[in-house]
Amino acid sequence: MATPRRAGPAGGDRKLRYQQVQELVLTIMAERDLRPGDRLPSTTELADIADVSTISVRRALDELERAGRIKRHQGLGTFVAEPRIAADPTRPGELLQTLTDNQGRAPSMSTSLIAISVGLPSATIAAALGVDAGQPVWEIWRRRDIGVGTIADRILERAVLPLSRVPAIDREWLAGGQSLYRFLQERYGFTDEYTEQAFEVDSPSGWEAEQLELEPGEPMVRIRGVSFDASGQAFDCFEQCYRATKFTFYTAGQTRRRILGPSELCNWSVAPLGAP
Repeated sequence: MATPRRAGPAGGDRKLRYQQVQELVLTIMAERDLRPGDRLPSTTELADIADVSTISVRRALDELERAGRIKRHQGLGTFVAEPRIAADPTRPGELLQTLTDNQGRAPSMSTSLIAISVGLPSATIAAALGVDAGQPVWEIWRRRDIGVGTIADRILERAVLPLSRVPAIDREWLAGGQSLYRFLQERYGFTDEYTEQAFEVDSPSGWEAEQLELEPGEPMVRIRGVSFDASGQAFDCFEQCYRATKFTFYTAGQTRRRILGPSELCNWSVAPLGAP
């Protein structure tokens, strides 16, 4: 399908030239029904179609690449990118409720229970949970397998819960892929009233890379946080690991606490005592 030449900005048009090029690229993607991996017109071709400079085109492509809409490969060209999964970790509740695809739909997701054990928390985890370092905690590892159209990816998730507040865990419930937060709500009345979280781009351990199926040297996003119930007491320290190139994160607002500074994230470990 031929793309008509677009006129330059009129005097009354407040859009900047690079913004017009962004709209042009998105229009081309829609009109030609381009799919992930399909090639887009070159920088020179886009400049000719939009009647703007290549500088404006490069800025537009920079913005679109940052937004995850296109992917550029040196010497090969510009291509439609695989859509990303949008994650809003500030939403309370189950992980599935925080994810949407590029059309705003909730993705399909299955959960695999990796391990449940009891251990002793590091001093930083104990402080975040408001317990003594010698008090035992549950450590629960799960893997989330996500499928959204052409998107397929994984999230590695860990929950650390104090035995003083959560005396028992239903292993069969979790092994069946059921929600941990729903179990905590139904059994103990805990609701995720608000959370405090810290984000970092990190190099995965060998085990984390294996679980997420990352390529050598591929980074991941690590989110560490604490969940508080309506009374303001912490009941969960959690950690989630995502492939850095497949997710877009949205955050807003502030929590009522400030306990996760850089020093509090240096040791997020649990010394195992054994599997109950």
